[in-house]
Amino acid sequence: MTDEKNKEYKEYQDEKREDSAEEEAEAKDAQENKGLGIVAYIIFFVPLIIAKDSPFATYHANQGLLLLITAFVINVLGSIIPIIGWLFILPLGNLFIFILWLIGILNAAKGLKSPLPLVGTVEIIKPPKS
Repeated sequence: MTDEKNKEYKEYQDEKREDSAEEEAEAKDAQENKGLGIVAYIIFFVPLIIAKDSPFATYHANQGLLLLITAFVINVLGSIIPIIGWLFILPLGNLFIFILWLIGILNAAKGLKSPLPLVGTVEIIKPPKS
């Protein structure tokens, strides 16, 4: 009975060490690539070229691409729909995009991988395999 418990405890400790090592690697990656995470919200493809092996930079490049696509859709719809689009969709939609842009930049500057509200759960760019 005690051998079984010792074995389970040892497995638990090994898993805990592996998780700790992964978290440490993620924190190091975030610290090294904060600048590229911020740049991803301005020009999304730059981190994909410079730090293609960084999950942090790739994550924020994906968020930047989602933000670009959302901005494009909002501006096209706001331009096509007369009066309502011009008076409501364009100004409020672009304010929404600006707020999401600020949230994304602040998350990247803090080293966080938090999805943007409403649009951030979609994954277009797959993260690199570790």
